[in-house]
Amino acid sequence: MGFFNFFNKQKKETLDNGLAKTKESVFGKIARAVAGKSHVDADVLDNLEEVLVTSDVGVETTLKIIEHIEQRVARDKYVNTNELNNILREEIAALLTENNTKDTEGFQIPQEKSDKTPYVILVVGVNGVGKTTTIGKLAYQFKEAGYKVMLGAADTFRAAAVEQLCIWGERVGVPVVKQQMGSDPASVAYDTISSAIANNADVVLIDTAGRLHNKVGLMNELTKIKNVMKKLLPSAPDDVMLVLDGSTGQNAFEQARQFTAATDVTSMAITKLDGTAKGGVVIGISDQFQIPVRYIGLGEGMEDLQPFNRKEFVDSLFNNK
Repeated sequence: MGFFNFFNKQKKETLDNGLAKTKESVFGKIARAVAGKSHVDADVLDNLEEVLVTSDVGVETTLKIIEHIEQRVARDKYVNTNELNNILREEIAALLTENNTKDTEGFQIPQEKSDKTPYVILVVGVNGVGKTTTIGKLAYQFKEAGYKVMLGAADTFRAAAVEQLCIWGERVGVPVVKQQMGSDPASVAYDTISSAIANNADVVLIDTAGRLHNKVGLMNELTKIKNVMKKLLPSAPDDVMLVLDGSTGQNAFEQARQFTAATDVTSMAITKLDGTAKGGVVIGISDQFQIPVRYIGLGEGMEDLQPFNRKEFVDSLFNNK
């Protein structure tokens, strides 16, 4: 078996294992929803609606999926319950494709930027979602891909946050720019960009405070960070990535609402899917916010943060052996 075939097989196994609890929960509920039914009728659709909502797909997205299935049932007149999984699979795949038309797997960073400036990713999200860990894993993947990486510890409100990022920096072997606890986060961002330019870094990942402020406070802080970076690098940040904990279900939706209202989020990473049956949150968040989900977290290992591939995600979710 060639290296890439082995890597792809390993990646698929990680995805399958990471979604195992979600598959077990969802398909168990679907089996109960269609028990004793020979075809898809109003009762089956009502039960299916409940399955999707309780699987954290979200009410609005669920209603959209159910409406599409109702239209197919009405058109085809008779749909066997055995066909329901395939229909549901097709509708979810279509929904993800429709709402992520500009989506690409992971970050697409030019091998050689014409202006020789670093690609800057500002990472936001509340404490406890795996934000700093996600930054560390991304740094590892970028470095493995041959990029020169630098980290900025702009979460200056928690000493533990700076310490954790420094530990990741040492583990991965990339430099971390930091200041004293309580320093101005924008000042840290400025120093990070300045150092990255001076050292010809390719990629910069900047951690930010994970406090859930009111929207005005959050907006002002993130706006200040971005404005300070632009003084050195007008293109910065190239991406604002929101990290969400998939295991929190509907709470992840609320966090997404607050952060997207406070700043221009351009991508998402959804973590901790391996330890939960709430993998449906990926579908709902992708649909509701129409912001590309670039990565999903499926375990503790460095390689367990995977670029999100819509087709592979749906195939794995419905590969119910």
